[in-house]
Amino acid sequence: MSQLPTKQEILDWIAANPTLTAKRDIAKAFGIKGAARIDLKRILKELEDEGVLEKRKKTYRDPDRLPPVSVLLVNAPDADGDLTARPLEWHGEGVEPAVHLILRASDPALGAGDRILGRLTPIEGENAYEARLIRKIGTNPTRILGVFRMGSEGGRIVPIDKGNDKEWMVSAGATHGAKDGELVEGEQAGPKARMGLPKARIVARLGDPTAPRAVSLIAIHQHGIPDAFPDEVIAEADAKKPAGLSGREDLRELPLVTIDPSDARDHDDACYAEADDDPKNPGGHILWVAIADVAHYVTPGSALDREAKKRGNSSYFPDRVVPMLPDRLSGDLCSLHEGVPRACIAVRMVLDRHGKKLRHTFHRALMRSAASLAYEDVQAAMDGAPNDKTAPLLETVIKPLYEAYAALKAAREARQPLNLDLPERKIVLSDEGEVLSVNFRDRLDAHKLIEEFMVLANVAAAETLIAKNSPLLFRVHEEPSPEKLNALRETADAAGFGLAKGQVLKTAHINRLLDQAAGTDQAELINMATLRSMMQAYYAPVNFGHFGLALQNYAHFTSPIRRYSDLVVHRALVNAHHWGKDGLTAQDIENLEQTATHISETERRSMMAERDTTDRYLAAYLSERIGQEFEGRVSGVARFGAFVRLDETGADGLIPIRSLGQEFFHFDREAMTLMGSQSGMLVEPGMRVKVKLAEAAPVTGGLELELIELEGEAVTPGPRGGRPGRGGPRKSFGKGKGKPKGSPKRKLIRAKAKTDKTKRKLTRKRNG
Repeated sequence: MSQLPTKQEILDWIAANPTLTAKRDIAKAFGIKGAARIDLKRILKELEDEGVLEKRKKTYRDPDRLPPVSVLLVNAPDADGDLTARPLEWHGEGVEPAVHLILRASDPALGAGDRILGRLTPIEGENAYEARLIRKIGTNPTRILGVFRMGSEGGRIVPIDKGNDKEWMVSAGATHGAKDGELVEGEQAGPKARMGLPKARIVARLGDPTAPRAVSLIAIHQHGIPDAFPDEVIAEADAKKPAGLSGREDLRELPLVTIDPSDARDHDDACYAEADDDPKNPGGHILWVAIADVAHYVTPGSALDREAKKRGNSSYFPDRVVPMLPDRLSGDLCSLHEGVPRACIAVRMVLDRHGKKLRHTFHRALMRSAASLAYEDVQAAMDGAPNDKTAPLLETVIKPLYEAYAALKAAREARQPLNLDLPERKIVLSDEGEVLSVNFRDRLDAHKLIEEFMVLANVAAAETLIAKNSPLLFRVHEEPSPEKLNALRETADAAGFGLAKGQVLKTAHINRLLDQAAGTDQAELINMATLRSMMQAYYAPVNFGHFGLALQNYAHFTSPIRRYSDLVVHRALVNAHHWGKDGLTAQDIENLEQTATHISETERRSMMAERDTTDRYLAAYLSERIGQEFEGRVSGVARFGAFVRLDETGADGLIPIRSLGQEFFHFDREAMTLMGSQSGMLVEPGMRVKVKLAEAAPVTGGLELELIELEGEAVTPGPRGGRPGRGGPRKSFGKGKGKPKGSPKRKLIRAKAKTDKTKRKLTRKRNG
């Protein structure tokens, strides 16, 4: 070809040849050689600047792509019997990508014309995807969790649900290879039976009911967390279509990005920051936070709404998520996937150089995420190691976000929210569900950045709704009770620290205590004691403030995919701004108090199930290490023994009172101590210990420990009376001279004296 191709000819070539999009491929196709390649490069750059093409490494392609969860129409099998599907949500201008279905043995048979919901993975170097079946659209078979009992022609599933004694028949060809006694997950096979036992097929073998892979499912069922969506809810979700631009502002050119864990399946918040060019605000910032517009899809009184309210929130486990909304919404239409237009409610906030919010406005809009980023990749980019995805965004997107965060961090330090240092555990599982490791999550600035942005957006939502006299649900965190404060003060005093009293308590006072303990052996003890002294946060239609965040006005707005409270706030914003008819109804407003109570309870239910699951995983992980010794710290005491938190995993175990010694141990509830009546041995929170793992029960999640060392001194249980010698303590804690000043006996005397003094003060106060 003697002359340069037109832009349209180049676009037509790329559309027809999606796998030959490198510059040299385009040059070869049009016969461009020598200096003419420079002109070709210029044309491609212009197309890129116009947004028509997107450059990835050395190739050019249409920027539109399919979302990770998408609705597909199954095609007829090809000559080799392989199945492909057509994406029903392809909006690109280029050639529609091919989708290859990868089916598991347990998946139902698919035929031409079936509509399915699939999870997509791009095929490197091709305009194609692999798809895994989530479920067929329009079908929602009942799920069963139970123990498989083998029979002569197949077998039965005996459900583990409490109160469910209905067994399910499994034919010989639908056992999925399950063995007798295995925990299995099944689903209804065929129509519901009018007579006899219903039929099921096994879709997953979970192995031993006590094995790690089973524990989250057991916790889900034990705590009554709904994990199967009713048919009408699935049908309603499947009927939803992507929101258009009608009635919305167009924010698709704003380079909002999502920053989430690397394994996140849904993205409900995106952010963007830039310097404020207003001369009246030198050094200021414009911060955008965009949140998925769930209210558009989940309307009041609908089947989706009733189910979301019933669940209250999503529940998260190491191996699975029980979502508040079906996959069609949570993983697709309401998820702010990269490069896909999505409905959102965004807040634009103007900050001064010190991080103070000067003003804000809310917008119902359509956005398109410029990138889905992981926390670790964003932090690495800021630390000087950008990858292919973060490098193009470093100067224009990532650095401005950190600059806005630096300003907000200064405002946070002035506000002094509670600054607890409590490492979060991360349980890493193998594909088979075995625990590979238990680590503590890194707290990166990338994590803190998103947290601060979300807190500010939540404040903006509460302030707007208060200003417009709109009903809403507040996130309430009341200050500690006097009794809990006294307990914290006693713990601080015993550890050699102080907590201010005689004045109105502020988080700054507690932060000073935490700062005193930071870097010392008592840091974990003080942080845990502080956490125990706090009231539990809850939802309410009245505003009592948020003590922990040191904020007067606070509401949850930023996670409507996984919290019903946020959906209520979104609907309140819809009403307040007159955006449409999908806001709060009069009945919603009338029932706000009941809704608040209910979702506060579902939140606690999920927390208990998640905690039980973590305990069981840890017990399973440690069950192969019976007899090994571990370092830890006493985290609490009770009449029946002492609790120890192990350093290595953060697991909690119990030293039963019987293993401390045969003597009587006095439990002082006020001082939170256990003391041997004869030996004088004292056990109190904060003490360093070495213990031996005596028992690990994965079924219950319990760990039983034996005490080996207390505060660096070897200890063995003594006989009744505490006489040293055979079976007695290696170090005597009994009466005698020469007892060191810091001995456990002296510590107990000081602690009891302080407790008695406190009791006398409280008695005088009550009598007065």
